[in-house]
Parts: sequence; C-alpha cells; structure tokens
Amino acid sequence: MLPSHFQSTEINPARLAGLFRQEFALSAVKKGETIAVVSDLGTRREYVEASFAAADELGADIYEMCVNSVPSWTKVGVPTIGQCKGTLEALCQVDLIVIFHVPLFASWLRTVMQKGVRVLMIIDAPDDLDQLMSPPGLKEALKYADSVYSAAQRIQVTSKAGTDFTYERGEYPTMIQWGYADEPGHFDHWGGGHIHTFPNEGSATGTVVFQPGDIVILPYCRYVQDPVRVTLREGHVVDIQGGLDAKLMADWLAEGKTSATDQDPYAVSHLGWGMNPQSRWNWLGLTSGNPERNRAAARVFAGNFLFSTGPNTQGGGKRTTRGHYDVPMRDCTVTLDGKVVIEEGQIVDERMRVARVPR
Repeated sequence: MLPSHFQSTEINPARLAGLFRQEFALSAVKKGETIAVVSDLGTRREYVEASFAAADELGADIYEMCVNSVPSWTKVGVPTIGQCKGTLEALCQVDLIVIFHVPLFASWLRTVMQKGVRVLMIIDAPDDLDQLMSPPGLKEALKYADSVYSAAQRIQVTSKAGTDFTYERGEYPTMIQWGYADEPGHFDHWGGGHIHTFPNEGSATGTVVFQPGDIVILPYCRYVQDPVRVTLREGHVVDIQGGLDAKLMADWLAEGKTSATDQDPYAVSHLGWGMNPQSRWNWLGLTSGNPERNRAAARVFAGNFLFSTGPNTQGGGKRTTRGHYDVPMRDCTVTLDGKVVIEEGQIVDERMRVARVPR
C-alpha cells in the first residue's frame, strides 16, 4: 500500500510541470539563474522532476541537494542544512532555493535570506498547489496589510466565543507570504497568503477560546471538537481548560519542555491572519484530515486569526522549542490601535480583500 500522501489526485499529473513553470515564473526565475532543489527522503519525486522541467523551460540552471532525513511536520527548526560540510556555503551562492520540507525556525534559513537568496517552500499536495495558486492582487493586498500591521502598537482580538486578549508589537518585524518568492531575501510558501508577527515579549495577556470548528494544524490536524479556554499572562499560557482538545494541547506543550522549569513551549508565538481567497475553511473536512492536504489551505483562508505558541527565532527571537502549536481561529474580531480590520471573521478593510479566481 502506498503512503497516504501519495493518494490519487484530482488534477492530471501531466499538469505538474506546467504548474511549476507558472509558479517559477511568478517567482521571477529567469535565464542564467541557479536554482537549488532541497529534497529529502520523503519528497515526491514528481515534484523534483517538475522543478527541473520548469527551470529548463525558463532557462535556469538547477540541481538537487537531498538531505539524509525525513523532516517531520511536527518538528520545526530542525537544521537539515549546514551539518554536512559545504551545504550551507553552496546554498548561499544560488538565486532561488526550492525546498520540499519546512525550514522555518532553522538558523540556516536566516543565513541564506540575509545573502539575498529567495526561498520557496513547496509542501502541499498537487490539487492544493493548483487551487491555491496566488491570485492577482494578493501580493499588493498583503503589502498593504504589512504597512498597517507594522504601524500598529496594540492589538486586541475578541470573539463571541469568549476570546479577549491583547498584545503589543514592535520588537519583531511583520512577515508576509503571498505565495511566491520573487524578491531578494524573501521566503514564501506556495499556497500562502497570510501575515504574522511575534508579540513583544511578555505582552500577550487575556483569554483565548478555541471553539468547535477552529483548526489545530500543528501538531495535530483536526477541527476543534469542544471549547478550549486558554489563559495568557505575561506572554505565556498559564492555564488550559476544556475536554479532549484541551488535554491534547496541554500534553503536547508539556512534552516540549526540556526541563521542569522550561516555559518556552507556553510562550505566545506568531500572531496574524489569513487573506488568500483561494482557500476554504472546510478544506480539512473535504480532505479527511490528511496533513499534506491542510498545510497552506488551513492557515491562509481569508479572515482567520492564527494563534500559536512556541518558537520565535524566525522573527529574530531566541526561543527554539519544539513545543509549537498552531490554531487558525474563526469568527474573531481583530482591532489594531482601535481600528477594526477583521470583524467576526470577515475582512472589513477593503484594501485587504482579494477576489477569488475560479479553479
């Protein structure tokens, strides 16, 4: 029996090369550039082949670097590059890195980005790559959202389910992903379309309530079944109340502790919202909870507010804990310095709204 991530796809497999060519063109690949494909022991070989075909059509040089591991979706910050001599030095010399596992929170990613290398992560199933291809206007909307979020100092998030917490920002930069890597030093995720930042240390306080229908996308891949009440104090989770979903969260964060006094898994991590109109909240229900089918799709649907705990090195912080927890929440109201940009899960700032393209 084939692994679950090799299940049948709805698009014609022969379209993959064309989809990769379209994505590479969006990522500004041009003749004479060098692309490094970073694969692993679990990478779909058809993705590597499609990358080579797309690069060839665009006149770029390309090679593959396969790491001797099978990186896990639940283990962030694993240094797949740099331990083997010469690998990091090689990747610092290319124009674009196409990587088929999650490099986030790993130090080597910051190093190559500082060298101006573009980085494109591809970790979703073929159907999702097609469905979530960045629509016109998404980049511009996210650039605008970035200007608004970057200027904000105090953010409040509320919901009728009981969420009411605040945090301050300014210590860490805002980060945006519009679905392709076309600018020097930019990291992106094919299928992306969201914005986030890391709160000022110790600033997050209040109550977060996950309601049924919210999504746990990391480490699990499931809809929340029963309410979870999370209390925040001085930037950390200090209490988790509820049923099964609360127990799942509490146990996972506890397992991430490296000592009895380690509180890093409980620290509030990236906070932001989705803006990709190509994504749908019900994707998880339609794809049977297969993690590969809910990586970009579940985190970028327009109007969700993504709450997380754990590491913050991607923003320049020092927390490297594996105790990472991601929950896109529905029906939240997000207020930036008194201005409502999302009301009960609907984007109300017109400049952040993007039209959906039929697929």
